[in-house]
Amino acid sequence: MQHDYDLLIVGGGLAGNCLALALQKTGLKIAIVEASTREQHHDSPAGDRALALAAGTVKMLEAMGIWQGISQAATAIKDIHISDQGHFGKVRLSAQKENVAALGYVITARDIEAHVAKLVNETDIELICPTRLVGLMAGNNAINVSLKRGDEPLNVSVKLLVGADGGNSSVRNLLEIAQHITEYGQTALVTTVKSSLPHKNVAFERFTASGPLAMLPVDNNHCAVVWTRISEDANALMSGSETDFLAELQQCFGYRLGELSLAAPRRAFPLSLIRAEKMTAARTVVIGNAVHQLHPVAGQGFNLGLRDVMQLAEMIIKQHQANQDIGATDFLAAYADSRQKDHDRTIGFTNSVVRIFSNDWLALAAARNIGLAMLDHIPAAKTWLALHAMGLAGRLPRLL
Repeated sequence: MQHDYDLLIVGGGLAGNCLALALQKTGLKIAIVEASTREQHHDSPAGDRALALAAGTVKMLEAMGIWQGISQAATAIKDIHISDQGHFGKVRLSAQKENVAALGYVITARDIEAHVAKLVNETDIELICPTRLVGLMAGNNAINVSLKRGDEPLNVSVKLLVGADGGNSSVRNLLEIAQHITEYGQTALVTTVKSSLPHKNVAFERFTASGPLAMLPVDNNHCAVVWTRISEDANALMSGSETDFLAELQQCFGYRLGELSLAAPRRAFPLSLIRAEKMTAARTVVIGNAVHQLHPVAGQGFNLGLRDVMQLAEMIIKQHQANQDIGATDFLAAYADSRQKDHDRTIGFTNSVVRIFSNDWLALAAARNIGLAMLDHIPAAKTWLALHAMGLAGRLPRLL
């Protein structure tokens, strides 16, 4: 049967573009459908957000030829300092002690998105943009996809459809895949600050009764701030003056980096744990934020999504080389099974950290601080934690 494409990726963001790049040399006919123009995507405020790239994620980006073009825009995390506000417990992780160049890197989403889009434009991957997905109908040998480019309808037949179109995924919605949503009652306040003292490439994770505060090093004595607060408090901080915002932030973080000053606008994002009921349907798979959205604590969202991409790419390559159907039901079930453990572990860890550290119940506070203090003095345990922070504790895709 003749298909218009072997693989159609809905979503021209990081997950969709990275998947296309990982498969560009397979001989598969690939197209990407994106609702926004490249210019709209580049100018979106979401591009300002800082991404914490685990060392394992950097290895994946290197394997795809992406890291080489963005490394100069990234700031290395040489040390991680974890503390609990008002309590004695703390853990310090060091790249030097773990014999690695860095525990991770921080980069703005816009820097990596722009470079990945440029690399896709240099391939023979077709970009159908700006175009919306409006309908799906799966058959035994193909899935028929209805698109709309302006007022012009476009119908294509593909072997496999990939939904990489984010939290409001059209693919997931059209397939009526339900989501499990856990509301945290928290909001992430995101900005950038300049410090009077150098950050020395240290990333800080400070837990408070309202939620975690992350200070991630970026260039020229700047830190990207991801500050989680109870939603009511976050609303008050957003509606108040910059002076009041800074005073509260300074009180929460302390003076380890000296005086802080705002270097970017403040933005607020309500937080919840969202997980799709399933990853696959007939000739369709959803990946990245389309299937899971995590709390920003520990910065695992993009790292988990890229592992989805690499695992799917690895399995598609193997299936294609064996002249097998890349949209077969058993193949997609095998992919979902291969990702389940990583999803459960990462989401479970993230959710547990939020629950354990976002309260001031005395008994729990004492227990967690004893745990942090013990962890800081057991080298093997610190190495285990560092491997998880670097995304190197589990199996890495064979593509690496």
